[in-house]
Amino acid sequence: MLYPSEYREKQTDLAVVVPTYNERDNIAELINGIETSLKGISFEILVIDDNSPDRTADEAEELKRKYSNIRVVRRPSKLGLGSAVADAFKKTGASVLAVMDADLQHPFELLPGMYEKAREGYDLVLASRYVEGGKIEDWSLVRRIVSWGAIRLAHLILPKTRGVKDAVSGYFILRREAIDGVELNPKGYKILLEILSLGKCSSVVEVPYTFNPRRKGRSKLVLKEITNYIRLLIKLKREGNLAAIKTT
Repeated sequence: MLYPSEYREKQTDLAVVVPTYNERDNIAELINGIETSLKGISFEILVIDDNSPDRTADEAEELKRKYSNIRVVRRPSKLGLGSAVADAFKKTGASVLAVMDADLQHPFELLPGMYEKAREGYDLVLASRYVEGGKIEDWSLVRRIVSWGAIRLAHLILPKTRGVKDAVSGYFILRREAIDGVELNPKGYKILLEILSLGKCSSVVEVPYTFNPRRKGRSKLVLKEITNYIRLLIKLKREGNLAAIKTT
């Protein structure tokens, strides 16, 4: 992974990446929560907005009046959560990278503990719904089946994901060393699969959490994302095979 020269200089140890699309109603509460949870830690927040019609980016810009450690990146169109995260990684020199959704389903109170585990040396720390102590609130049976099936399919196709119970989690922290030299080109929402498959995550720990129901806005899980997910698995399988050939 290549980083533009203007962002290579490290300013903080931790960068919290928040991809957004139509999250104006949630962004203030989320950022206030992150700032409170990480008080006393040097960090920055990168809001990567895909040209939200509800002007999420404008709301985030307003919050910069209160918090000087916010950066807002406006992208020209809806390019996808995975690519937003990959772009954010290129725009920070932080050695520890956190990724979380803006819809308040990921509890920001977990951030300090997850960050501490990364500082202890874990390459990847992910918030998991499927380890002991984790759970999901108010999901329909269909949504549970889709999630379960997505993880089992990933385990079947991508061997490097098999030791991770929540391989499709969208809430995680990783050390930059785990993706140095890796060209991330994610499709859809599940960038964690790309990191697990192509990165250098020799030490992974899962932290249990409760996945809360969305309070405002609408879920972005649609049929197109399911199709993109299957295409992603096929792409990563192919890329993993090519990498294996190169090392033999």
